[in-house]
Amino acid sequence: MRILDGEQFLVRIFMGDADKWHHTPLDRALLERLRREGFAGATVFHGVAGFGAASVIHTSHIVDLSGDLPVVIEVVDDQEHIDKLMPILDEMLVGGALVTMEKVRVLKYAAGKRGSSLPPPPSSTPGGAPGG
Repeated sequence: MRILDGEQFLVRIFMGDADKWHHTPLDRALLERLRREGFAGATVFHGVAGFGAASVIHTSHIVDLSGDLPVVIEVVDDQEHIDKLMPILDEMLVGGALVTMEKVRVLKYAAGKRGSSLPPPPSSTPGGAPGG
């Protein structure tokens, strides 16, 4: 596992959930690319409403259901990886997007335990037999 602490960089990538990269949702394609490239981590957030440079409101309300809800990907990493990120974004962000960057202070970066720490769900039938 990489060590990531102290002053680092946070990049936020704002896009729409209808954006694609070679027929794959762009957020998923970008997440997989960053993992392959050895980035420390990235998180995808799906929004329920928003608007961007075109000033069109996209919302999840059923009355005016949008096909392009907001998505934000956050990447925290060191300067070397952020420098590698910019050409990746230039390559993959071909539609509308907003990219911001700021310095952040990493207080903790550690892997969680593999697998679930929750106990197994209780059996729904007497004697623990499945089905029923």
